[in-house]
Amino acid sequence: MSTPSDTQPFAIRPAVLSDLSALLRLENACFETDRISRRQFRYLLTRGRASTLVAEAGGELLGYVLVLFSHATSVARLYSIAIAEPARGCGIGRALVAAAEQAAWAQERAYMRLEIRRDNLASQHLFERAGYRRFGVLSDYYEDHMEALRYEKAMAPGLKPELKRVPFYEQTLDFTCGPSSLMMAMQALRPSLELNRTLELRIWRESTTIFMTSGHGGCGPLGLALAAHERGFGVEVHVNDTGVLLVDSVRSPEKKEVMRLVQEDMLAEAEQRGIPIHYQTLGIQDIQQCWDSGAVPLVLISSYRIYGEKFPHWVVITGFDEHFVYVHDPYVDYDNGESTLDSIDMPIQRDEFTRMARYGRVGLQAVVLVSSP
Repeated sequence: MSTPSDTQPFAIRPAVLSDLSALLRLENACFETDRISRRQFRYLLTRGRASTLVAEAGGELLGYVLVLFSHATSVARLYSIAIAEPARGCGIGRALVAAAEQAAWAQERAYMRLEIRRDNLASQHLFERAGYRRFGVLSDYYEDHMEALRYEKAMAPGLKPELKRVPFYEQTLDFTCGPSSLMMAMQALRPSLELNRTLELRIWRESTTIFMTSGHGGCGPLGLALAAHERGFGVEVHVNDTGVLLVDSVRSPEKKEVMRLVQEDMLAEAEQRGIPIHYQTLGIQDIQQCWDSGAVPLVLISSYRIYGEKFPHWVVITGFDEHFVYVHDPYVDYDNGESTLDSIDMPIQRDEFTRMARYGRVGLQAVVLVSSP
C-alpha cells in the first residue's frame, strides 16, 4: 500500500456498503482482539445510530473512524478508529478525529467520549493533542483484560467542564434502578458509605411498591424516600398525582389493590416520620435550585425516549449548565454496544429532559430530593 504523501492527498467521506470488505480487512490488520465483525459493520452502515467515515487515496482505504450516537442524549461516542500501518504519520488520524467531531456536532451532540487502551500510547497522544481530557479508568475492559482510559471533549465552548459531585453505581438487576440511583445520591452526601449489591437489594426490598407487567416489582418515590430516611438522610418527595402511583402499568385488579394498600401504608409511615410530600410539579429551574442548595435529586423518567421501551426508570441528577441537565443512568445498555462511560454524566438538553421526566398516560412526575440531615 502506498501512503498519501507518495501519491495524492487523501479524502474523507462517509462509508458505504461497498466499503464493507475493505473495512473488515483494515479491522483485522489493526486489531488482534475486540474486533468489529462483518455483521456489526453492516448493521452500523445501514441501521445503527452511527456515522462511519473513511479516509481514502487512490481508491485505497487508509483508515476509518466510527462514531455512535446515544438516543435522546447529547453524547457521541467515538467507538473505533483505525489507520493502515503504511499510512500512519501522514495526519490521517487527526483528520478523522476532526471529521468525527464535525459529524457529532451535526447531530447536535455536545460531547464526544471514548475509551483507549492503557498501553496504546499513540492514541492517547493523538486525542490529548486534539483537546480530549482523561476523566476515568475502566478496569478489565478489553478481551485481554487491559484497562481502558476514558476521555471526553466538549464540542462547544461554555459547557460545564467538571462534574465530580456524584459517584456512579451500575444497577445489577433490571428492576433496581431506583435503589441504585438512591445509593449514588447517598454516597455523594456521605462518601464513607459503601455501595454494593447487598445494599442495592436491601433498599429494593424495603422500597418496592410497583407490580410490573411480569417479574419483580420496581420502586416508587415513597419507598425510596423511606429507605433514605431510614439511613439518616434528609428527604422530601414531589409528585403531581394524588392517586395510586404507576397503577396504569398494571392490569390485574388484585395487583392494583395491593399497590393501593402498600402506598397507603407508606404514606402513613412517611407522615409518622415527618417526611414532606408535596403534590406539585418541580420544573427544571426548581430542581436546579434544590441542587444548588445541596440536595441530590432522583427523577423518574420514561425510558422510551432513551431506550425505546415504555417503562418507568429512575436516574440521579449530577449537575446543570445553561444547555443541559446531566444525569447518571444506573442502566448500561450493553446490547447496543454501550459501556459504563455512556451512562455517566449523560447530558440531556433541558427541553428534552422536561419531556422525558413524565411517565404514563397521566404524565406522572416524581422527584425525590435527598440531602444531608
